[in-house]
Amino acid sequence: QVQLEESGGGLVQPGGSLRLSCAASGSISSTDHLSWYRQAPGGQRELVAVIKSVGSTNYADPVKGRFTISRDNAKNTVYLQMNSLKPEDTAVYYCRALRYTIPAYDSWGQGTQVTVSS
Repeated sequence: QVQLEESGGGLVQPGGSLRLSCAASGSISSTDHLSWYRQAPGGQRELVAVIKSVGSTNYADPVKGRFTISRDNAKNTVYLQMNSLKPEDTAVYYCRALRYTIPAYDSWGQGTQVTVSS
């Protein structure tokens, strides 16, 4: 069973930057899908970014050009670099690890709060 733990959230002013980290324990393959989601107060959880392998990434339109997802397979860690932060980026951010092939799994972290406010 893969367990995930996020870190790096906090309070930042508009225009600032944060880097989130998500460390995985257990067996992670370099081809497992690693992603970041977020959920704002009163809103639904939404996909922010996904990395399927090094070089294969996708981003939600609101964060394109501002956020960068990356992974370090040796450290079993996925990162989310967030630049030019806006108040509407305020949310709880969750990481997810997913494998479709056997042995399949779908694991979520507990979330880390990001607040963008002056």
